[in-house]
Amino acid sequence: MRLTALVTAAVLALTPVASFASDVTPLVTAEWLKAHAGDPNVVILDIRDKVAETDLGGLPYIANAVVAPYGSAGWRTEVDGVPGQIPPVEQIAGLIGGLGIDGDDHVVIVPWGTDSSEFGGATRVYWTFKYLGHDEVSILDGGWRQYDAQGGERVAEPAAAEPVTFPYEVQPALRATTADVEAALASGRALIDGRPAEQYLGQAKSPVVRIEGTIPGAQNLPHSKFYSADFASFAQPETVLALAQSVGLDADEANIVFCNTGHWASIAWFALHEIGGNKNTAMYDGSMAEWAADPARPIQ
Repeated sequence: MRLTALVTAAVLALTPVASFASDVTPLVTAEWLKAHAGDPNVVILDIRDKVAETDLGGLPYIANAVVAPYGSAGWRTEVDGVPGQIPPVEQIAGLIGGLGIDGDDHVVIVPWGTDSSEFGGATRVYWTFKYLGHDEVSILDGGWRQYDAQGGERVAEPAAAEPVTFPYEVQPALRATTADVEAALASGRALIDGRPAEQYLGQAKSPVVRIEGTIPGAQNLPHSKFYSADFASFAQPETVLALAQSVGLDADEANIVFCNTGHWASIAWFALHEIGGNKNTAMYDGSMAEWAADPARPIQ
């Protein structure tokens, strides 16, 4: 398919219309949320950290939002010594059901929207819903920053959740394992490193990663390229597709994205898979923390 056709299709896919499943889009605007916040089966999921520490005039929440902070609610956990992993599916489904979210709800995730790294909390939670087979999920583009700038209703307390059972059907194709990465090295499947350039180049590393470097043959698409901190907005489809092409990744080429713990990688996954429309993109949530833990695995 030609690039122009892909861009047109992606733009149409991103146009928010209504809150029914057939119209759910990866991103919704603040204006959309203001118009649909009270709709049946629309659940506003506030994942912002440190809300209590911020001076918001005593009105720190979006009306009708339920709260589950990204850093403390249990969206990620340590598994077999590797930090930042998705918890066992029964556990994460219990967290979601405890927020009153069921299989018919359109979930709209709200981060602060300050920068790409913070916005990555929203893309990681979004990936979690998709991994569990729940497609009715969106992210508020620009997060709280855009909502507040647009004069959205603010309230003093979050909504009280009534726990329900959240159904799930795991989508294994969205999550790459270490074995999948090893297979990718053998087959030539593209590997995309979503970390900052200095980590990709081995000039710096995360404290949770044993050694500097990247997986051999990986190309670098830093997460910051997909989000504008100045304008509090995610990259448009044409930008995502151009960035993919800049590292030699075809529009629908199979690839695995990674970072240190699957946080920054979720930004690249969201960009490529959801905004760019490449459904052959998987995320390695173990990422470099897991890969580099075994000295026998190659590091470039």
